[in-house]
Amino acid sequence: MQLTGKQITTIVIAIVVAVIFITMAVFTYAVGTDENIKTDETDQTEQTAKQDDNSKEKQDSVVVNEPLEGDPYQELDDLIGLGAVKEEVKSLANFVKLQKQRQDKGLKTPKLSYHLVFTGSPGTGKTTVARIVARIYKDLGILKKGHTVETDRSGLVANYVGQTATKTNAVVDSALNGVLFIDEAYALVPENSSQDYGQEAISTLLKRMEDDRDKLVVIIAGYTNEMKRFIDSNPGLQSRFNRYINFPDYTAGELVDIFKMYMKKNQYTISEDAEEMLSEKLTYAVDHKDRNFGNARYVRNIFEKAIQAQANRLSGKTGLSERELTEITREDLESAFK
Repeated sequence: MQLTGKQITTIVIAIVVAVIFITMAVFTYAVGTDENIKTDETDQTEQTAKQDDNSKEKQDSVVVNEPLEGDPYQELDDLIGLGAVKEEVKSLANFVKLQKQRQDKGLKTPKLSYHLVFTGSPGTGKTTVARIVARIYKDLGILKKGHTVETDRSGLVANYVGQTATKTNAVVDSALNGVLFIDEAYALVPENSSQDYGQEAISTLLKRMEDDRDKLVVIIAGYTNEMKRFIDSNPGLQSRFNRYINFPDYTAGELVDIFKMYMKKNQYTISEDAEEMLSEKLTYAVDHKDRNFGNARYVRNIFEKAIQAQANRLSGKTGLSERELTEITREDLESAFK
């Protein structure tokens, strides 16, 4: 059948229109795909950035403290309060010294565990004493370096399967020949959680404590009841941690002494009426405290707020005397305790 000129024209127009639609569809798909790729790249970049931030945060949860110069026994004696803690640490040191003398004479010595459990409320000096113990252990020849590596659950436990062991091993490696101090260690075994990566961290830690028993000491710390639950959760923990030292809360008088220690270190003084107020406020705080009371941390916060209040009070003044620059007044303390 022979087509007319009009029919041919119609067919050509239809073909052109079809080509145009196909071209537009292909272009739209290509643009959309490119946008999707860009979106995926953006999402991945943001995710990587978040992972980097998380990684930094995790790295920040592991703090390495090199051993200080000086006499650790004297520093222990100079700590405010903590009478029973000091006696426990000195008793342990005396025992180790005597066993070494027996060993030198060829006498039998019992197998010792140098790992410790520190129990008590926040701000009672557990971290400070752990650093001192590390240096005492170095002095006794138990550890070669005597540094401390301080961490908590976030420094040991990863977010994905198989990564916790690697992370825990890295922290342990950094603590070899020193003390690994794990604060709030009970968080490795959360209550009502049967499936948790904390168990992997514990298993890894226990293995390293056995494999590196001659160059690793672990000190774990936390609230008394929570630490008992933690130790009881694993027979391996029970066998390795059998020496407990309890850190009591500070008395009001000891907290006043701690405040004065901060003043002395930073060259501040306190007016007589402000000192009376300080004693009254801290006595009230101790009498009405709950289990989250910060003890020495609470006092440090009050001190920092007091000297900030002093700075605000003296702002804009010139030609200040030494007394004005150093004295904390009742007004400063009132602002600090608000």
